[in-house]
This record gives sequence, structure tokens and C-alpha cells, in this order.
Amino acid sequence: MITAAQLRAARVLLGIDQRQLATLSGLSVPTIQRMESSHGNVRGVVGTLTKIIEALDTAGLELIGNEHPSQGRGRGVRLKEPQ
Repeated sequence: MITAAQLRAARVLLGIDQRQLATLSGLSVPTIQRMESSHGNVRGVVGTLTKIIEALDTAGLELIGNEHPSQGRGRGVRLKEPQ
């Protein structure tokens, strides 16, 4: 799963706006906006989520799941669990 915060952060790290992500993923801008404004995990059709994840991967971004190590190299950020 991907959270709305992860999706927004991914776009910022790539330096792209919602319109560019829509183009990369083949989705509409309103769909991207809806996904980014959700609370917690992004909900949607599996195919839509797959398109987003594949577009981010192709653009050079690795999404890191909770409790999973990073597979890539290079700099990045990760949220810590609240204390």
C-alpha cells in the first residue's frame, strides 16, 4: 500500500507536479488529486494504484514499505515511528 503522504512526498522528491504525474501514469489530474487528499492509505482500484507505483518506479523512485529495507542505493528519507 501507499499512503497519501508518501505519494505527495514522492512527487516532491522527483520534482514533478500533479499534472506531470498524471501524464507519467496515464491517469487524470483529478484522480491524482483525490489520491493525494485521502487520509492514510490511498484507496482505489488496484489497476490505478499499480499505474502510480509503476510510474514512480520508472521515474526513479523507490517506495519503501513499513518494516521493509530499501533495495536501492543513494540518499532518501524515511519516517520514524512516533515516540
